[in-house]
Amino acid sequence: MGLLLIIILTGYLIIYNIFSISVSNDIRFYGLLKTIGTTGPQLRRIIRQQALLLSVIGIPLGLLVGYGIGIKLTPVILSQLNGVVKDSVSASPLIFLGSALFAFITVVISCHRPGRLAASVSPVEAVRYTEGTTTKKTIRKGQSGPSLLKMAWANLGRSPGKTAITMTSLALAVLLLNLTVTFTNGFDMDKYLVNMVSDFIVADAGYFQVGNYWDGDHALPEDVIVSLENQPGVVAGGRVYGKTSAVEEFVTADHIRDKNSPWNDAKTLDHMVTFMEKNEAGLLADRAQLYGMEPYALDKLTLLQGDLSKLHEPGGRYLAAVYNTDDYGNTKMDSHWAKLGDTVTLRYVETYEYYNPNTGAILDPDQPPDDQPYRYRAKTYQDIDYEVAALITLPKSLNYRYYSADEFILNDQTFISDSGTDKVMYYACDVSDGDTTAMEAYLSDLTNVQLTQFDYESKASYAAEFNTLQKMFLILGGVLSLIIGLIGVLNFLNAILTGILTRRHELAMLQSIGMTGHQLKAMLIWEGLFYSLGAVVVSLLLSIAAGPLLANVLSNLFWFFTYRFTVLPILLVAPIFTVLGIAVPLIVYHVVSRRSIVERLRETE
Repeated sequence: MGLLLIIILTGYLIIYNIFSISVSNDIRFYGLLKTIGTTGPQLRRIIRQQALLLSVIGIPLGLLVGYGIGIKLTPVILSQLNGVVKDSVSASPLIFLGSALFAFITVVISCHRPGRLAASVSPVEAVRYTEGTTTKKTIRKGQSGPSLLKMAWANLGRSPGKTAITMTSLALAVLLLNLTVTFTNGFDMDKYLVNMVSDFIVADAGYFQVGNYWDGDHALPEDVIVSLENQPGVVAGGRVYGKTSAVEEFVTADHIRDKNSPWNDAKTLDHMVTFMEKNEAGLLADRAQLYGMEPYALDKLTLLQGDLSKLHEPGGRYLAAVYNTDDYGNTKMDSHWAKLGDTVTLRYVETYEYYNPNTGAILDPDQPPDDQPYRYRAKTYQDIDYEVAALITLPKSLNYRYYSADEFILNDQTFISDSGTDKVMYYACDVSDGDTTAMEAYLSDLTNVQLTQFDYESKASYAAEFNTLQKMFLILGGVLSLIIGLIGVLNFLNAILTGILTRRHELAMLQSIGMTGHQLKAMLIWEGLFYSLGAVVVSLLLSIAAGPLLANVLSNLFWFFTYRFTVLPILLVAPIFTVLGIAVPLIVYHVVSRRSIVERLRETE
């Protein structure tokens, strides 16, 4: 919304300033029209018709250019988004219609006040109009006369509204550029990589896909793991086994409601609790998610409470309860029911049976009836008690990649023995610094050429993704800054050009009474510099004010953002604005001064 406001304000300022300058430049013409009977409403209608004509030409051109830029930028954006068709570029008529309507409304609003100015000016005022009015001041004894610097400053004060608009339009472009750089400069790679605790993770390609649920059909074969372990530079590694059999835990109804309340209403929760199976203690049987981890993976866990060394005991009946974290790494202590030292009973289910809850009759498991109620319950199973040895958080790169149920971690031997499955979900490893490039090349060839059903993640790929994301926002912000900056420069050019043209008679008079061409150029250069340096100061003040607000918003949107205030873009733009402040007045004056002083003094309009 803030970005949209800047774009709207900039668009309004440039269009308003153009019409305001146009009216100021043609004010004598409008005064003459009034002398021959043209009314104020007719003059306003003339201004609106000019705006309409310009819109008919400019808006289609803008739509074509905008669409051209859009089809180039859209693939850059979509390449960073999950779940979006990468080659989709919309050419919906609604986009063009909405953009055209937005531009036209902006034009109509922007030309309203200049139209009122043209309609309200009297013929006598129009003939005498130059640009703004100044009050004559008497120079007191002891005061110095007007210097070129003071004269330039006074000239800007003739039309404070135009001066403020020109400075603001230039400043907004610098503000947007500075905010873009502040935003992208705030991308913190250390925060971005905090969840990537292993140098490489290899698994079935489906494991890395958003929305996929892992099962035994997507297990990582042992021969692939052995080939990875034999690669040069592997200093540590380990398997993580995934659950393929049904496992249940026993929890209270309140826990079921708390866990599922974000996605279900009270009625659905009541129905859910009612139809869940209960054990002898009245606890509800709910699905549990398990991991079997070798020592390498266990060492990557973040310990909250307890002792992880117990999980290293072969065959030990210990587990770790997995607590969730938010994007900023803050632990959600209400995300799990198990506490340190609790006894957790896990039920490993081999088969289920369907039954009628009203009659108790056992139903055919292959064809559950549609015409009567039914439930299911564990038929053959094994209950095993474990002690909660630790409360931990699990790095996101090592989890199932989806939220499913309460999670527990066992060591690999206990997991294989109790669950009866030895399916490897992924293999993670660390590689010495000198061999990471070779391992990256090996895995790229393995997953893209030899065994395309597999994929991998690495710290290098995360870093590349981070850099691409940063580059994407920098490109978008840079393009918008360039467009708005171009608008601001055109506004600046218009202000200088019309300021000189509307005062060409006055400037000729100054030269006729002794002001040299060098002095006149110096005065005009000071005017340009006041515009330019004023825009730099305004952009600096706006950046200081907007920076903390931007930081609060972006910190809530991007967990890897760290606010770092910078004025580097402003410092880089300041010399460019200085050159513009000097060059534009000189060029315009050079064009105007081609006519002699006498010719300019003879001009009546």
